[in-house]
Amino acid sequence: MKLGKVEFCHFLQLIALFLCFSGMNQAELSRSGSKPYFQSGRSRTKRSWVWNQFFVLEEYMGSDPLYVGKLHSDVDKGDGSIKYILSGEGASSIFIIDENTGDIHATKRLDREEQAYYTLRAQALDRLTNKPVEPESEFVIKIQDINDNEPKFLDGPYTAGVPEMSPVGTSVVQVTATDADDPTYGNSARVVYSILQGQPYFSVEPKTGVIKTALPNMDREAKDQYLLVIQAKDMVGQNGGLSGTTSVTVTLTDVNDNPPRFPRRSYQYNVPESLPVASVVARIKAADADIGANAEMEYKIVDGDGLGIFKISVDKDTQEGIITIQKELDFEAKTSYTLRIEAANKDADPRFLSLGPFSDTTTVKIIVEDVDEPPVFSSPFYPMEVSEATQVGNIIGTVAAHDPDSSNSPVRYSIDRNTDLERYFNIDANSGVITTAKSLDRETNAVHNITVLAMESQNPSQVGRGYVAITILDINDNAPEFAMDYETTVCENAQPGQVIQKVSAVDKDEPASGHQFYFSLTTEATNNHNFTLKDNKDNTASILTRRNGFRRQEQSVYYLPIFIVDSGSPSLSSTNTLTIRVCDCDADGIAQTCNAEAYVLPAGLSTGALIAILACVLTLLVLILLIVTMRRRKKEPLIFDEERDIRENIVRYDDEGGGEEDTEAFDMAALRNLNVLRDSKARRDVTPEMQLLGRPVFKGVPDNVIFREFIWERLKEADVDPGAPPYDSLQTYAFEGNGSVAESLSSLDSVSSNSEQNYDYLNDWGPRFQRLADMYGPGQDGACS
Repeated sequence: MKLGKVEFCHFLQLIALFLCFSGMNQAELSRSGSKPYFQSGRSRTKRSWVWNQFFVLEEYMGSDPLYVGKLHSDVDKGDGSIKYILSGEGASSIFIIDENTGDIHATKRLDREEQAYYTLRAQALDRLTNKPVEPESEFVIKIQDINDNEPKFLDGPYTAGVPEMSPVGTSVVQVTATDADDPTYGNSARVVYSILQGQPYFSVEPKTGVIKTALPNMDREAKDQYLLVIQAKDMVGQNGGLSGTTSVTVTLTDVNDNPPRFPRRSYQYNVPESLPVASVVARIKAADADIGANAEMEYKIVDGDGLGIFKISVDKDTQEGIITIQKELDFEAKTSYTLRIEAANKDADPRFLSLGPFSDTTTVKIIVEDVDEPPVFSSPFYPMEVSEATQVGNIIGTVAAHDPDSSNSPVRYSIDRNTDLERYFNIDANSGVITTAKSLDRETNAVHNITVLAMESQNPSQVGRGYVAITILDINDNAPEFAMDYETTVCENAQPGQVIQKVSAVDKDEPASGHQFYFSLTTEATNNHNFTLKDNKDNTASILTRRNGFRRQEQSVYYLPIFIVDSGSPSLSSTNTLTIRVCDCDADGIAQTCNAEAYVLPAGLSTGALIAILACVLTLLVLILLIVTMRRRKKEPLIFDEERDIRENIVRYDDEGGGEEDTEAFDMAALRNLNVLRDSKARRDVTPEMQLLGRPVFKGVPDNVIFREFIWERLKEADVDPGAPPYDSLQTYAFEGNGSVAESLSSLDSVSSNSEQNYDYLNDWGPRFQRLADMYGPGQDGACS
């Protein structure tokens, strides 16, 4: 039986796998039968020992060391005189060698994905001399791969987008899985892709991992997002292969496949006729299921009777159509408008034009509502002119306003006085005629801008405003005068005919033809021998000297009257005096000193002397303040000292009140407050042997009991109060008025027979108190009657 090339290759692969798994991973040394060893295209000469690569399976899980291969030299006779040593990658740590037999074993689990091969060096030594019997040789231990790694999506999870309505087979995204196993050996790293979730909308190419659409006409407005699960499986997808999965989120992007549609066929809005221009009347919106730029609208008025009255624009944020007013509405002129409005997408997609027109129309009816409008002037602005010479009460002009409503109410006029604070004008309330109320002066105010108010008679709250500009026409009512205050000087060394000053004039009037002034000297100054005047015919005049030899000692100041006439009708004139000072000048004619008497400072104190005097004055003021302060500190305190006798002090209370009838001088409620309790304090200015005066006896008068009790309480408090005046002072309780039934409060009543007071001590006080001793002594009851 003959085998084809393909079958023969498979047969050889099976034999190689069988030999690897059966442990035939050794190299035999042979001197007699060895062949030359070829590596990297270079031939090596025949040597005493040669081996091929060793192969070791990865992930060995046995308990015993894994046998790798055997090294043997033809020098070795088997008598133990030769020993084998191993060096290089992993020697002693991973790979060990039996120094007697040359057997190599792996002591650790190997992973091809960590390291695919190890390069080692072997040498045969004489056991006695420890010298090499063969040259050192290098060999490789290659790790044989097994399928121990599943495919992994290193870039997952994925997100992708595809336009809605895409045809079948449209590429969405490519996913890639990697397998760490050896791609050159077997099928461990050969991956195929499949879709676990997302059918029937999407499919995936098994070999490339490209995801494509599987259904036509997927509509974003129905469902805009899909979640796919993609699997990658090695071993070409056969049973026993390892697999990995990833998720792919596919979003359908929008295309302009939906035309705009108005939700209603017609709209109606009511607006007042007083709505200002540019105000928003209504907002309408056509619905579009698309989003973003595909839903952008354009609105326009395609028909109707309000094309010039209204306009429509689009709100970029909300895509609404905004209807605004372009002209003022007038209910009396037109009560309603009808508009036909079209909405269309800005950018239509030609692929979907077959679905229908990408526009829609609707009807908007606008009802104008009547409002009570203020009066309207026939003109928004009234220019008027009046001469400033007009008489008070003369007519300047007339304004007119009317009520635009159907009622056509009468209108009354007035002037807004905030625009005519000086009240120069009046207006007739019924006719609107404006007249002057004061004399006008153009030079004070050339134009008067006033506001005229027009109010409905039936509804004064409705006010219309008209604006009037009254221009005051000029008349020649101001005489010319010097343009400035001239400071003219003449040098002592001036020569005859020398120009010392050039003067000009101004006039507050403004003639239409411009100013023309004429200058001359007055009659009394024409024949003076000092100065003359020359009219320059250009509204200026030059002042010239007539002589030389001016001397300040003789005359320091000259006054030259100049006569100025304007060209008005009638012309006005004025006399202006030019003051000329005689000065001492240098060679260039520049004044150095003028009017010595006026410029020489009087002899006086120097600056240093003035400062010294000022310092002395300040020092004196400080001393006076110190003395006053010290005196205030040395004043006696107001509180009485216990050791001082103040009985000689006299405190006078000589302000007699108005009695009981005087209700303005004090509060009567205080007299009736008999429940005031005060702490009794001993008087410090009364000697211990002195006794208080006995309580006077009053005749019983029922109506005045309250006042007697009050006065007695106050007397008692004054006697025991240490802060009250001394005991021998006079206290006046002037409650007795005209016609009062209260008896006298004088202490003279104490001489009555009912008094128990003893006044014998008055005789011991000396001759000064003898009169009192006679009056209050025993046996003097009738002395003061």
